[in-house]
Amino acid sequence: MIAKTLGSLLFFIYNVVNNYAIAIILFTVIVKVVLLPLTLNQVKQTKEMQKLQPKLKELQKKYKNDKETLNVKTMELYKEYKINPLGGCLPLLIQMPILFGLFGALRNPVEFVFQNNAELAARATSASFLWLANLVDPDVFMVGNFAVPGILPIIAAISTYVSMNTMNAANQGDQPQAMKTMNLLLPAMILMWGRSFPAGLTLYWVISNLFQMGQQFFLPRGDVLKEEKK
Repeated sequence: MIAKTLGSLLFFIYNVVNNYAIAIILFTVIVKVVLLPLTLNQVKQTKEMQKLQPKLKELQKKYKNDKETLNVKTMELYKEYKINPLGGCLPLLIQMPILFGLFGALRNPVEFVFQNNAELAARATSASFLWLANLVDPDVFMVGNFAVPGILPIIAAISTYVSMNTMNAANQGDQPQAMKTMNLLLPAMILMWGRSFPAGLTLYWVISNLFQMGQQFFLPRGDVLKEEKK
């Protein structure tokens, strides 16, 4: 269902621009704009959590030997300041079904994007884009019988690493070890997944990361200006 819905949107955009790669790029921007309110809420929640850190540390010190009471008091504090500790995960949780749905659509564009018009699908998806022969096959280099990630998966991995670290740099204090591990693990996973993902899906991930980095560049500066005016 998700793949069919996303495929229909992608098909609509393709009919406007008549270029499969440009359609994927515009599709990505539209998705990110739709998710922008959630992203703004995530930024707000993050800043509120930063302000709350001194109080949380006080609770941790006061109830360091009573984990159950600490959990209760922590949740009461979140409730008092109207903070959802899981709010920061919401954009990612919503984007994952989109990613899987788009994976299905781009994996089988004839059925999900071009509504079983095989001739149109073949013409659209076989068009080259930059160094890519098409957007259906993965972007890889063949070394013997082994597929090595190509340029696009490498860009996807690097942009994922930069995006995650830029976002985490906005948080005060040291990062938890689990977060530091994820900052390295996810880009490595994206790099290896690029060996089998359609190039169109990897292109979506790259544009999504670039959009995310743009958000992280502009949004904090706007907040700083507001705080300085006060």
